[in-house]
Amino acid sequence: MEAPSWVVLALAWLASVALLSKVFSFRPPHKQNLPPGPTPWPIIGNLNLIGHLPHRSLHKLSQKYGQIMELRFGSFPVVVASSSEMAKQFLKTNDHLFASRPHTAAGKYITYNYSNITWAPYGPYWRQGRKIFLTELFSSKRLASYEYIRVEERQAFISRLYALSGKPVMLKEHLSRVTLGVISRIVLGEKYFSEFESGRSMLTVEECQKMLGELFLLNGVLNIGDWIPWIAFLDLQGYVKRMKALRDKFDRFYDHVLEKHRARREAEDFVAKDMVDMLLRLADDPDVEVKLTTDGIKGFTQDLIAGGTDTSATTLEWAMSEVLRQPNIAKKATEELDRVIGRDRWVEEKDIAQLPYIDAIVKETMRLHPIVVLLAPHLALQDCNVAGYDIRRGTRVLVNTWSIGRDPNIWDAPEEFRPERFLGKAIDVKGQSFELLPFGSGRRMCPGYSLGLKMIQSSLANMLHGFHWKLPWDMKTEELNMEEVFGLTTPRKVPLVAVMEPRLQNHLY
Repeated sequence: MEAPSWVVLALAWLASVALLSKVFSFRPPHKQNLPPGPTPWPIIGNLNLIGHLPHRSLHKLSQKYGQIMELRFGSFPVVVASSSEMAKQFLKTNDHLFASRPHTAAGKYITYNYSNITWAPYGPYWRQGRKIFLTELFSSKRLASYEYIRVEERQAFISRLYALSGKPVMLKEHLSRVTLGVISRIVLGEKYFSEFESGRSMLTVEECQKMLGELFLLNGVLNIGDWIPWIAFLDLQGYVKRMKALRDKFDRFYDHVLEKHRARREAEDFVAKDMVDMLLRLADDPDVEVKLTTDGIKGFTQDLIAGGTDTSATTLEWAMSEVLRQPNIAKKATEELDRVIGRDRWVEEKDIAQLPYIDAIVKETMRLHPIVVLLAPHLALQDCNVAGYDIRRGTRVLVNTWSIGRDPNIWDAPEEFRPERFLGKAIDVKGQSFELLPFGSGRRMCPGYSLGLKMIQSSLANMLHGFHWKLPWDMKTEELNMEEVFGLTTPRKVPLVAVMEPRLQNHLY
């Protein structure tokens, strides 16, 4: 969401043009009680106040203007919620009024014209899609039927770590590989990602990781054309060009996947085995309220692949970063694992309920390093009043989960990584505890959160149970770079490199 300085300067120059200032600046009615906020410049609004890490810029502004504030990004008012109470106002109390999404270039060009769950506007199509995700794709029964896939991919992951024992390893690459393996088999029915060569039917793991990284980046950038529509055609930052190129890459891949699945459906003994099979079946169902088109299938498939891979791998990388910074955390975790699991077997998904400290590490990671630091923007469907303030129809609403996770009114020593703060506390990550919203809340909450949790918790538990971890090259813990990069998700700026030595014997698998 970073804007080059020359773009901001160019727009600031435009703001000096008196005629355009009268046309594009906005003066709200005096009788409205709008949330407090900085005075906007003509044309660019408050875009000049947003740096390369927008969540931090907005957090700093909230320290001055409060837990609910209004800014102006180009032509549009933007309300930012920076506390758990304000998040609750928008995501629960008034959820029905803010259930839609604004139109963006990313939604148009890389999600098949708003055909996925993330960017689809509120309406019959989105409601049907959400129902499909909750009842068809992510039901408890369906997820249980795929457990063998998660086990097999986790076993392969552990074996790869054993083979790399004692060597510096860029952890994110291996985490992405295991999450990609799980999701591709669940969603696509097989691994369409090869280790080495790519071709019409395959992408290399590296190619797929780059495409997903670009997808998350472009979904989160501050694209000037989204906020000042009359100059969108200029594509000043080149983002739309990149979006179209990325769309074409994904399109070729999805066309092959769908072609192969449709061919399999012609067989007499065909049995649906993956999520694409189920989506194709629903596309042929005459009773669905809104017909599911090929673009819709591609959009949903993209949601499934992207939502289940990079997000889980990034959370695990942040968790291991914090564990490496504080060896006492690993010690407490392994003591719990040895006591509950023992040294003669690995951790299974059913064990997680008996591992409160592992759960606490995951929650503390999601608090201090939320993957989505700004929840995807909500859109006010009508004029309304929230917390005593007037919110105008068309306002974009951002919930700053990064600010909420650092609120000293909620968290003691909020800048410190302390898993113990969650022990014995009834704080969950399922959208009901508004001080911790890694998956959002309300109608727009991530429908696949339960799968993500299973993958994150079981992977972290086995990584800590099976291996001793340390930083490479005699690096000191205080030397570990903890900077982040902004996008729709927020990964580490510098990939984590670690060295592991076995705690358990590999043959136990």
